[in-house]
Amino acid sequence: MSLTVMLFILLFITILQSAIPYLIKRTLVFGVTIPVSNKDDSKLASYKRIYSLIIASMGILSILVFTIWALSQNLVEEKIVFTGVVLQFAILFVGMSLYFLFHAKTLRLKRDNNWGSDLKQIRVTDIAIRSADEMLPWTIYILPMLVTLGLVIYTATQYANLPELIPTHWGIDGTADAFSKKTPFSAVALLLILLVMQGMMLGVNELTKKSGIKINATSKKRSRVQQLSFRKYTSWFLFTTTLLTTILFSFLQLNTIHSNLGSPTMLLALPLVFLLIIFIITALYAFKVGQSGSRISVDIEDEKVEGITDYDDDQFWKAGIFYFNKDDPSVFVEKRFGVGWTLNFGHPVGYLVLFGPIVLILAITFLI
Repeated sequence: MSLTVMLFILLFITILQSAIPYLIKRTLVFGVTIPVSNKDDSKLASYKRIYSLIIASMGILSILVFTIWALSQNLVEEKIVFTGVVLQFAILFVGMSLYFLFHAKTLRLKRDNNWGSDLKQIRVTDIAIRSADEMLPWTIYILPMLVTLGLVIYTATQYANLPELIPTHWGIDGTADAFSKKTPFSAVALLLILLVMQGMMLGVNELTKKSGIKINATSKKRSRVQQLSFRKYTSWFLFTTTLLTTILFSFLQLNTIHSNLGSPTMLLALPLVFLLIIFIITALYAFKVGQSGSRISVDIEDEKVEGITDYDDDQFWKAGIFYFNKDDPSVFVEKRFGVGWTLNFGHPVGYLVLFGPIVLILAITFLI
């Protein structure tokens, strides 16, 4: 079972990582802003192709070697999981290394050819676009939190019936493999961690909703529709992830209270089904929506305007990944490489969002 899960994760990472250059806007190549007139440059196309081929080849080779090695050896699950995780990080590391290489090459290509030097940079603002935003309201995210609070109260009423050892960690097969002595705190620790995660998702949704909406100067109508769709689907993706996590954690908590609630088969299947659904919705989000909604088909013709390009804010992006702009009120901004959002590290609130939940979860784990 561990081998199957590790192979599935490896395959997913390989497919997603190798596809990243083609999931983002064509005017953003390895974190560098490219004028529309140069987006089809043959060298840029070769950079993307080489990146994808190397990642795909490495991923496929890793899967084949890992499978043959695991099946030919009598290995314990811990060794299989450890090796699988190492291979996953290896693919991600190679992908990041290739990104930095092609980021530097793209910057040099843009600079050497003076791309955009003869174009007027335009920043488009649409005051009315906020009224058309369909991101989910914060009240929707409160519902899973109410379920969690209800489980906290229910756990308190069932405290006397809880086992003397409370599960604190579950293996890849869904069975508990670490325990803590029963205390009022350890009894609800899992639910407290869930509340922190739910609160983080709510905060991300609200801060993302307040982020700037970037409209392309050369395709205003099309990008407006794509931006609104991207924001809507991002909100639904976050909420679906929150809902699935709530279901998983709630079942684990209820199974601690009522040990006969789920059969061994259910305990084994639930984490796998959770993982499968998460991968499916992530793939749909990435391949159907794309970064900034770039993969959403829009049947709208924009007027062609010569001599302009989008505002080039490369100076605020360190290595095309880390955004530092203290004058930008947005806490979250759209990624330049990958699908989704990243923090504005020039905004103080960004550090609270990044480190706050991590510190709380670590504190809860340490105090169990």
